[in-house]
Amino acid sequence: MPKDTGIGASSKRREDVRFLTGVGNYTDDLSLHAQTHAVMVRSTVAHGRIVKIDTARAAAMPGVLAVFTGEDFAAVGGNPAGWLINSRDGTPMREPKRPVLAHGKVRHVGDAYAAIIAETYAQAKDAAQVLADDTQIEDLPAVVDMKAALADASNRVHDEIPDNLCFDWGWIEDNRAAVDAAMQAAPHKVTLELTNNRLVPNAMEPRASIGEYFPGTGDYKLTTTSQNPHLTRLLIAAFVMGIPENKLQVVAPDVGGGFGSKIYHYGEEALVLAAAKRLGRPVRWTAERTESFLSDAHGRDHVTKIELGCTKEGEILAIRTETHANVGAYLSNFSTATPTFLHGTLMSGPYKVPHVYVNVKAVFTNTAPVDAYRGAGRPEATYSLERVIDMMARELGLDPFEVRRRNLLTPDQFPYQSPVGLMYDTGNYQATLDKAVELGDVAGFEARRAASAAKGKLRGMGLSTWIEACGIAPSNLVGILGSRVGLYDAATVRVNATGNISVMVGAHSHGQGHETVFAQVVAEKLGIPESSVEIVHGDTAKIPFGMGSYGSRSLAVCGSAMDRAMDKIIAKGKKIAAHMLEAAEGDISFADGKFSVAGTDKAKTFGEIAFSAYVPHNYPLETLEPGLEETAFYDPANFTYPAGAYICEVEVDPDTGKVDIARFTCADDFGNVMNPMIVEGQVHGGVGQGIGQALLENTTYDENGQLLTGSFMDYAMPRADDVPFYTVDASCATPCTHNPLGVKGCGEAGAIGSPPAVINAVIDALHRGGITHVKHIDMPVSPGRVWQAINA
Repeated sequence: MPKDTGIGASSKRREDVRFLTGVGNYTDDLSLHAQTHAVMVRSTVAHGRIVKIDTARAAAMPGVLAVFTGEDFAAVGGNPAGWLINSRDGTPMREPKRPVLAHGKVRHVGDAYAAIIAETYAQAKDAAQVLADDTQIEDLPAVVDMKAALADASNRVHDEIPDNLCFDWGWIEDNRAAVDAAMQAAPHKVTLELTNNRLVPNAMEPRASIGEYFPGTGDYKLTTTSQNPHLTRLLIAAFVMGIPENKLQVVAPDVGGGFGSKIYHYGEEALVLAAAKRLGRPVRWTAERTESFLSDAHGRDHVTKIELGCTKEGEILAIRTETHANVGAYLSNFSTATPTFLHGTLMSGPYKVPHVYVNVKAVFTNTAPVDAYRGAGRPEATYSLERVIDMMARELGLDPFEVRRRNLLTPDQFPYQSPVGLMYDTGNYQATLDKAVELGDVAGFEARRAASAAKGKLRGMGLSTWIEACGIAPSNLVGILGSRVGLYDAATVRVNATGNISVMVGAHSHGQGHETVFAQVVAEKLGIPESSVEIVHGDTAKIPFGMGSYGSRSLAVCGSAMDRAMDKIIAKGKKIAAHMLEAAEGDISFADGKFSVAGTDKAKTFGEIAFSAYVPHNYPLETLEPGLEETAFYDPANFTYPAGAYICEVEVDPDTGKVDIARFTCADDFGNVMNPMIVEGQVHGGVGQGIGQALLENTTYDENGQLLTGSFMDYAMPRADDVPFYTVDASCATPCTHNPLGVKGCGEAGAIGSPPAVINAVIDALHRGGITHVKHIDMPVSPGRVWQAINA
């Protein structure tokens, strides 16, 4: 029977009560005494030299308290990239300064070059328009296309970078000669050029920040929409403003979605702090929706040439890729890691591929910065790999399911050292594929295809077998690979005198359900009700230093720190119990919320031990301090490796090109599952975003760098009728071998496995319908693109 509580139970999300009743506490909900309002003045040209900013008229307008320009921040540090990448020749990447406000030049439409602070938002907005009118910017040619940016050295995004190249990276460089030889000798070769389209993250809650300064103590407080409050504090204090880190408190309250775009520090956060200090009043800023389209870090935007060498029987011998990765106008915090180590290390997928070589050229353009978006490099790699494998199967006349079976790693090969630097600890990829085939009723596909044909529709089936590296770590490895931070996490478990528990975690929840799942884990281990556990997160003044939530790492990394802290609690509890029960410590066991003496009926409850720790009347004071609170840090020994098989069925209308998702089946291996309902919801959300990328979403700039898709009128987000009811299964679990919970992570899986499954299904539908000249259609496969391909 399903469990009602603890690990494995589908407990309803406790945080949903406040969200559904409208009492969530979001940044923009806060209203502070004497607060002021900030509005950013943003460039309307993609590339230009700032000739003059005349602030006089704007500063004199009603309610205006201050006008800031880039010159006010010229002497402060810039927001750094979090990962240092070297080119193939050993030279370090080019890292131009990313200022709080642009000065000298603007480099993309939406680049903020000034800010107005006023008594009301309306006053600030009016003054911002006047300041924009009084600003003179010399228009410069925009660099939008990556290959053109590299080819034309006269158009420079940054004057000091002559070729617009951030780095030219090879992975693993020592593999290149072997890959070249294997490709040369391969009996069959497949080449595919494809695009991972640029996406706007579009979290429901726009970015917002409130800055406060307290002159009596010199302390700052930033309330902001962040997935990673400690990293934001570190970057602002150490790199941007140069203030002592202990003088800055960062609070991330309820956050309405992030998908990666709220990992990073943005200039508006430092600006509201500096403005609050100057004015002696709180300063608040909230982005408008189009402002978010223009200035939030975008995702994806890779153009890839992938080559696969194989035998005539479909055995993969070698893979070689060359990718141009757009980093936009500035380097965002994870922008250099995403197209390299989060992408290249997944290029062998779940397959036994002897030889792999990955080349990535990161290119500056006059577009918004690009950084990690749900999956962060893994979807880009999986899409390239799964599309070329499908093309290989089609060229050789082989079944795409059997081609994958032939190449999948087998359970006896674990642990497996991949040719691109990862050590897979465990998995059973055949099992997830078999489960997907069963749940997706592959045997009944022909009958469904005939039914579609009777309606004039072409029906196709697409498969994607994928693997992900997540729970990003360990610190020593990522340090060698260029990371400028450690990637551990931390938790403090505070047992209160009455036995209820506060757990302070470094991970931040912005939709994942941490407050529910973390409480389940604690309740299970300590044998107490879930209702007795409070999860505290998001406030650097309350929580231990942690590295936030992204990359499906919250439970695998922070949850493991929490587990270690509970081990310390139990160990101390055994010492207290041994004293109280007059027994040897080695004879004390702990289970189901009780400390017991082996072989006897003598026992103390967890609550009794907690009370004794805080009221130490009968307590080993000579050897043990009072209290029951422990902190633990956890730095993982390896990544975790979720994997799965996704099957998509589509119907294509050959007359209009419209694609409808008819069925979608997911068989995932997430290791041990803590809450099946929440895991299923994560998969649903991820697949929805993957379908959005495959069919609908596309961020488009014109040749002048103007964003053509800057609102929901122009940027097609998936709606309810664009996605099907999903069949989701996570029963084929192989627990992670190197974290105490055996978990692997589930937050990004749906966005990784779904895009290639959708595109493979579309191509399959066309071929089964006799339209065999269509080999590939780039995402999004909109009706117009499909119709054009059909009628080529």
